[in-house]
Amino acid sequence: MPPVSELLRIATAGSVDDGKSTLIGRLLHDTKSILEDQLEHVAETSERRGDGYLNLALLTDGLRAEREQGITIDVAYRYFQTGAAAGAAAAATANGNGTATLGAPPETGFRGGRKFIIADTPGHEQYTRNMVTGASTADLAIVLIDARHGVSEQTRRHAFISSLLRIPHLVVAINKMDLVDYSEQVFTQIVDEFTDWATRLQLSDVNFIPISALKGDNVVERSEHMPWYQGSSLLYHLEHVVIATDRDFDDVRFPVQWVVRPMTDEHHDYRGYAGQVAAGVIKPGTDVVVLPSGRKTKIKAIDTYDGEVDVAFPNMSVTLRLEDDVDISRGDMIVEADEAPTVAREFEAMICWMSEQPMRPGGRYVIHHTTRSAKAIVDKLEYRVDVNSLDRDPEATELALNEIGRVHLRSSAPLVVDPYSRNRTTGSFILIDEATNDTVGAGMIRSSR
Repeated sequence: MPPVSELLRIATAGSVDDGKSTLIGRLLHDTKSILEDQLEHVAETSERRGDGYLNLALLTDGLRAEREQGITIDVAYRYFQTGAAAGAAAAATANGNGTATLGAPPETGFRGGRKFIIADTPGHEQYTRNMVTGASTADLAIVLIDARHGVSEQTRRHAFISSLLRIPHLVVAINKMDLVDYSEQVFTQIVDEFTDWATRLQLSDVNFIPISALKGDNVVERSEHMPWYQGSSLLYHLEHVVIATDRDFDDVRFPVQWVVRPMTDEHHDYRGYAGQVAAGVIKPGTDVVVLPSGRKTKIKAIDTYDGEVDVAFPNMSVTLRLEDDVDISRGDMIVEADEAPTVAREFEAMICWMSEQPMRPGGRYVIHHTTRSAKAIVDKLEYRVDVNSLDRDPEATELALNEIGRVHLRSSAPLVVDPYSRNRTTGSFILIDEATNDTVGAGMIRSSR
């Protein structure tokens, strides 16, 4: 059982009208994570629209254009929690203003006690860039499939992107089972079709769950309508999936965000290097090297807002003090001497293009990698990927909006990189248009030179 404080980041994806927003609304509703006035507003809006039922999708489709068209356009983030954490939050809120925002969990559910950030990402092909943005930090992806239609092109697209982004866990939620009479045969056919196609992807942990987001079957509690399904409900799986082992605790990676020099009477000689641990376990006495300069030193102490600590691990924001005075600035990286990453100016990467202006060889951009920025040029487009068939087109001359391909990049300054498959933080970057300051591409490093 995961600790109460463990956070799970989730991204939902799938084809248009597969029920992503309804599923998130169902999770929020059945875990009693909705404000009373929000629920009343959704009920009134559902009645005014003539839906004939409580349209839970309205909880996440917050933009006016989304509600008018009945689709998701932007990435909507929602937060909820279960178990002891939810109960504590409800009590705290009720004590504060007399109106509980979270109901006490039912006796039979919410055994995991976990916190969640869930991203409702668009299903439309023209919003693929939004899906990449929402899924880039996810620990788990939920890909929904309409049981009536089976695996669609957009389902394949989103599964491929989940694989490309190295999301560690994938749940294929086969939705709208109520519309196919909760048929085991339909469920099995879709599982077989998806499994056969996904063998070409790098997916390590895939689970299939038959659900009805509208009716609530297998979302929070096990469904009585599908006795043939012996697995857990969706929420139970989300509460108990193990993500601690997904983090890299071996290779120390610490991108420096800020050099801390208070210059006060109390801290006149203090010099620390602030940032977030991207990988590895850091302790006082650890032998480290500063890249790209190559200067070696040791960790003297680790400071946090709450005081000095004995150890720092991934995702902790800390300030490191070193044994020696070393010239370090923002953009440098502190790493363990024995497991150093590559310092490179040239590398190959997979890129999802996010601009209406196509990417072509020779294009010049600003590359932002961890805390370092530099100029970059696209030397070559190796191939473009057809995300539906996974075929590669080596004759492609450009990447248009929402297209994905492999490119060769060259930067003006050395970057400290790992393959994305090894570290999602030090292996990722974005490209920025110098003229507009728009983010035009999101990249995942495959190899460096």
